[in-house]
Amino acid sequence: MILGYTAAEVRAAEEPLLARGVPLMERAAFALATQVAAELAGRRGAVRGASAVALVGPGNNGGDALHAGAVLARRGVRVVALCTTDAPHAGGLAALLGAGGRAVRVAAPGAAAPGPGALPPVWLGDAVAEAYAADVVLDGLLGIGGRGAPRGEAGLLVGLLSDLLADEPGPLVVAVDVPSGTGVDDGALPDGPVLPADLTVTFGAAKPGLLLPPASRRAGRVAVVDLGLPLPGQPAVARLEPADVAGLWPVPGPEDHKYRRGVLGVVAGTPAYPGAAVLTVSAAVRAGVGMVRYAGPSAVARAVLAARPEVVAGDGRVQAWLLGPGVDPRHAKQARRVAGALERALGTGLPVVLDAGALELAPEQLAPWCVLTPHAGELAALLARRGEEADRAAVEAEPLRWARRAHELTGATVLLKGSTTVVAGAGGAVYAQADAPGWLATAGSGDVLAGVLGALLAGRAADVLADPPLAAALAAAAALVHGRAADVAVPGGPVAALDVADALPATVAGLLRG
Repeated sequence: MILGYTAAEVRAAEEPLLARGVPLMERAAFALATQVAAELAGRRGAVRGASAVALVGPGNNGGDALHAGAVLARRGVRVVALCTTDAPHAGGLAALLGAGGRAVRVAAPGAAAPGPGALPPVWLGDAVAEAYAADVVLDGLLGIGGRGAPRGEAGLLVGLLSDLLADEPGPLVVAVDVPSGTGVDDGALPDGPVLPADLTVTFGAAKPGLLLPPASRRAGRVAVVDLGLPLPGQPAVARLEPADVAGLWPVPGPEDHKYRRGVLGVVAGTPAYPGAAVLTVSAAVRAGVGMVRYAGPSAVARAVLAARPEVVAGDGRVQAWLLGPGVDPRHAKQARRVAGALERALGTGLPVVLDAGALELAPEQLAPWCVLTPHAGELAALLARRGEEADRAAVEAEPLRWARRAHELTGATVLLKGSTTVVAGAGGAVYAQADAPGWLATAGSGDVLAGVLGALLAGRAADVLADPPLAAALAAAAALVHGRAADVAVPGGPVAALDVADALPATVAGLLRG
C-alpha cells in the first residue's frame, strides 16, 4: 500500500531527525540520483556521457536537485543547473560545482546585468534549449512549501518547456518530491504552468497530491524514498497495491457453502436497458459471490437468466444489496420499484451499493456500509440536492473535497469514479486508485464495477458491519480489480464491459497468488 501524508505531517516527522543531525537532504539526493541513473542506464545503456539539467528554485527541493546533480556528475554525467533564483541552496551548489557540474542563472529578456559574484546568466531561450536537449530534466523549482504555479523566470521556463514537450518527445522529466506547483495536500492544479513528470521521486512518504487527481496525472510513476520518518498511523490518503487485495478479498474455505460465501440481491436494468442487469450480475458472479438473487422486472430477469443461468430470480435471504444500474429515476414506474426495494434494503441494515439511478432516490442519511458510486456529474447532482453549489467541473477540479463533502452530508461511503477513483469513508478513510486504462471508459464499465463491489460487500458483510471503515477499503479493492481486469482482458487495447467481467476470475486468481 502507498500511504500519502500531508506536508505538515512530513515536516513534523522530519524535525526530530534533523535535530539529531541526520543528513536527510543528502540521503534523499543520493536516492534521487540513483533513480535517475537507473533510468538513464535503461534508456541509453550507460550513465556516463549522458546529460542532465536541474531546474533549481530557492528552497530545499532545489538543494535536493543540486546534490543529486553532484552525484550524477561524479558518475560522468554532464550536469547543468538552471537556477531561477539568486540564492540557490548554498551547500547543494557547492557540491555540484565541486563535482564538475555547471550552474547558471536564468535571465528573462530585459533583466539587469548580474552583480559581482553572481552566477553567469543564460537567456531564457537558451535555457529552454539546454533543457530540451538533455537526456533528463530534474524539476526542483518548488517543493512542499510552494503555493501556486512557478512564477517569474521559473514560470516562463516551465511554460515554454511544457509546450515543447507537448508537441515532441524530449528528455525524461523527473519531479523532485512533487511536480512544481501542484497541490501537495489536495491534488489541485494551479492556475499556471506545470511541467508534467514521467517519474516523481518523493522523499519520506508519498504526498497526497501525487495520488489524488487531477495533480496525480502530472506526477507520472511515483517512487517513494524511505527516510525512516516517524510518520503518524493514519495516512491522509492511501492507494492499494496488488499485494493488498489478498488481505481484503473473501476467499472461501473448505467448509463454506454458497450462503456463507455471500448472497447479493440485485435490482438493476429495465426493459429498455436489460444489458445493465446482465453486466452487473455477470460481474458479481465472476467476482466470486456465493449467489446472486435478481429482483428486477420479469422481462429483464429472462435476459439475465439466459446470460447467467446460475442467478436465482426472486426474493430470499441476502447479505448485501446492489440497486440502480440501468434504472431511470425519472420514469415513475421504475422509480417506484427501486424506491421500494431501497427502503426494504436499508431496513435490513445490510451493506448496500447505490449506483446510477438509485443515487437520485437515496435518503438524506445513510450508514457507512452503504456505498454510493457516482461519476462526477452524478456526484454534482447529489450535492446540489443537498444544497451544495458544485457542478461537474468543480467536482473534477477538486474530487477529494467533494467526495468528502458527500460523505459528510450522507454518512455513506462514496466511491467517485474517474480515471483515478477517489473513495471517502468512515473514520477519515480516503483511497485513490489509478488502476484503470483509458480504454475502460466505455459503456457498461460502471455496471461491472458495481457488480464487483456488490460481490465484495456480500462476501464480507459481517466484517463491514463490525468495522465500517472497511467499506472504503473494499471499494478501493473493487476499483483496483476492475481496472486490472481490463488489462487482463485486452492488454493495451480496446475492451468491452463484458470482456472485463469475463476477465475477473483470472484477475482475482492472479492477485491472490501474489
